[in-house]
Amino acid sequence: MAEAKVAPRPLSPHLQIYRWSWTMAMSIFHRATGSALYLGIALFAVWLVALASGPGPFETVQWFFGSPIGILILFGYTWVLMHHMLGGVRHLVWDFGHGMEPAQRINMARFTLIGSIALTVLIWVVAFIAF
Repeated sequence: MAEAKVAPRPLSPHLQIYRWSWTMAMSIFHRATGSALYLGIALFAVWLVALASGPGPFETVQWFFGSPIGILILFGYTWVLMHHMLGGVRHLVWDFGHGMEPAQRINMARFTLIGSIALTVLIWVVAFIAF
């Protein structure tokens, strides 16, 4: 029987070969924040169920969200929302064919991170002043 010659298969570049860039990091954060949104929606569902269950369960959930760990979770969820939203806007701009130059891509990625932090802090400052 004749032996078939197998040509060496090309190897795909691995993550160790790539240099981390702003756009790569923000793409990964965009995916991670998209996944984290599920947890926030689950917490919102818990709050709604407690609201529908009566004053006792609702007070318990309100106590939890008012505790330091609850406030930290809500602050983190606010950042997740803002970061994912700005990442979506960045992708929408790209879908229209704008911002494709390397410098523009890096600046947009930086703005996504800086803007999400700034919006989160602004939302919380306004919330504490208003309430």
